[in-house]
Amino acid sequence: MKIATFNINGIKARQQALLEWLAEAQPDVACLQEIKSVDEAFPREAFESLGYQVETHGMKGFHGVAILSKLPLEDVTRRLPGLNPDGTEDEQTRWIEATVMGKRPVRVCGLYLPNGNPAPGPKYDYKLGWLDRMLTRTKALLALEEPLVLCGDYNVIPQAEDAANPKDWLTDALYLPQTREAYQRLLNLGLTDAIRAENPAPGLYTFWDFQRGAWERNNGIRIDHLLLSPQAADLLTQSGIDKAVRGRDKPSDHVPTWIELDA
Repeated sequence: MKIATFNINGIKARQQALLEWLAEAQPDVACLQEIKSVDEAFPREAFESLGYQVETHGMKGFHGVAILSKLPLEDVTRRLPGLNPDGTEDEQTRWIEATVMGKRPVRVCGLYLPNGNPAPGPKYDYKLGWLDRMLTRTKALLALEEPLVLCGDYNVIPQAEDAANPKDWLTDALYLPQTREAYQRLLNLGLTDAIRAENPAPGLYTFWDFQRGAWERNNGIRIDHLLLSPQAADLLTQSGIDKAVRGRDKPSDHVPTWIELDA
């Protein structure tokens, strides 16, 4: 089972590029972020024609996540449980999960974690609160002791080696100590960072800003992650980053990141 995550930065702008990558890479499951589309406007027919079941959780102009799957999906759930730090319900569309029925069932959660800038401030409080809610949901899913994959755009640079120039990010919400500590609490639940399990070397990035020639200078960061429960980590056979996609026509500022499981 090949599972990929890809922040496409707008389905309207990237539909053709996404279709071409899907035809080339052939993931069984693709979790998308920043579809920036209401559910009714998502061009599902184009992806259904490639054999994908399409499940979306979107809103107009912002955020939005989706799961495309060539394998049957069961128990599709939208929205991360819990309340915002101010006690209100979270209306942003950042979480979708489903059970993928392969050789064995795998629970896949697609997420788009808040950016959090400027920090400090309400947006950063929202980011940290969201991470707390994710931690609670992850504990509940891990208690089921089943293969679990948490994948998406985390907007977290975990370590210095995950940035070409870490000093540039010292005051950014993606790299602040509180952010990295919250991410580490997720890992401490027993999760495995699939990319780092395969390759601990520096220089692996999944995002290059559109500004300041970041791509040309390889000034990237690694913020798109696939975290695996122990049961999923036992099934891991391969992982990778499709870096070349960033250099194509009308690219997203992110590239696909993927794993293969014996499932």
